[in-house]
Amino acid sequence: MRVVPRIFKGLTLLVILVAIGAVAWLSISPPELLKVGNGYAAKIVCSNVFIAGRDPDAVLQDDVQAPGNPLLRLMRVEIDRDSGRVTSRFMGLFAPSYALYRGALGCTSVPDGDFDAAARAVPLVSAPRVGENDAVWPDGEGVDPATGNARVAALLADPKLAGPSMRAMVVVQDGRIIAESYGPGFSADMPLVGWSMTKTVNAALIGRLMLSGKISFDDTHLLPQWANDSRADIRLSDLLGMESGLAFNEDYGAVADVTRMLYLDPDMVSLPAGAPLAAAPGKVFRYSSGTAVLLSRIWMNKVGDPRAAFDYPRDELFSPLGMTSAVFEADERGTFTGSSYLYATGHDWARFGQFLLQDGVWNGQRLLPEGFVAMMRTPTASSGGKYTQGQAWLAGPGGGTSAEFGLPQDTFWMQGHDGQTVAIIPSANLVFVRMGLTPSWLGYRPQIVLKEILNTLQSAKAG
Repeated sequence: MRVVPRIFKGLTLLVILVAIGAVAWLSISPPELLKVGNGYAAKIVCSNVFIAGRDPDAVLQDDVQAPGNPLLRLMRVEIDRDSGRVTSRFMGLFAPSYALYRGALGCTSVPDGDFDAAARAVPLVSAPRVGENDAVWPDGEGVDPATGNARVAALLADPKLAGPSMRAMVVVQDGRIIAESYGPGFSADMPLVGWSMTKTVNAALIGRLMLSGKISFDDTHLLPQWANDSRADIRLSDLLGMESGLAFNEDYGAVADVTRMLYLDPDMVSLPAGAPLAAAPGKVFRYSSGTAVLLSRIWMNKVGDPRAAFDYPRDELFSPLGMTSAVFEADERGTFTGSSYLYATGHDWARFGQFLLQDGVWNGQRLLPEGFVAMMRTPTASSGGKYTQGQAWLAGPGGGTSAEFGLPQDTFWMQGHDGQTVAIIPSANLVFVRMGLTPSWLGYRPQIVLKEILNTLQSAKAG
């Protein structure tokens, strides 16, 4: 009878030893996946709380857990609103990671915990104020009831057409908002992250710089890290078309180059700038968020003065377009995260789409060089016609050509993670914005509602 208590005591001791070992492991050398998860949680909560004004518990429950990894359910977040600091820990105990709010430049991941360095890296600028102009859009935030279209509004109100977890939909025709819709808890004055739609805006900033002659498509020797090897031959056009030849792993399912860059490295430039060539420049399409971050660093270097570079997006693009809500976030060291982190309201994303529809002209002023938007609509051969020479898409979300969905052939797209889309259709004089928390595995295709919108408008015109 003594054998059973001894076995029980032995098992209890073993469980205690294993638990102590696990705690020590997680405390001293936690796996990178946990650090990525905490970095993601801290950054997403920080931006949504301080920029969008959302409830942190809702952000943690919805946005942070959207990728579906069960580990993300165990992240616990602390917010210090006075200092703008956010800390995330696995089970509230392990693998801490941090984010910091920096006013007009939004939030940044602080993977090394050096808040002082992160604060010193950027100038202190007050955050933008949203929605204070009541003039009719696009001059202000007002919507003229006379331009509204009840039939289109009914389409946006259809849950099947709007899709799961829709947060904002805006339809612009002939330069006026004709219908809009917002999900529960969201509104016209709430900034939303564009994820990879940021890449297209980042490309437009390069276009602004081209207009002043400071940069060109054929520029080489783009980074000092490439001065002494064959990467010096990479042209700016190669980067814009995702044809640089640089190795980069864009797999979000594990700790890959993209997640390491975004959540483990205080200097996001270092990883893609240090990547070797995997192919000759201009020959192979490789979608790379690292490439977009390099483009940010390149145009910032071309601006020259660091303070002027930080002011450049606001002064040269957002302010002229009236994008008062736009917050372009930078990494801990002060490089704009041109791959992912632009927050703006649905109205402001629509303004940018309208800007492209108007060939880079706003209020009669040319802000992009002649032919720049045409380049944004021109496919690269290496992408099989899906991606363009200017960080935009011809294939719609989920793939498929415009013809497959019955959309006009001149349709082109801005696309971002979890269902962020802006469609620009010059032949219909129409811009369509659809934003949400809609992972690709749900199979939602905004092309379907866009086709219904076009059919409704054409039917009204014919009638």
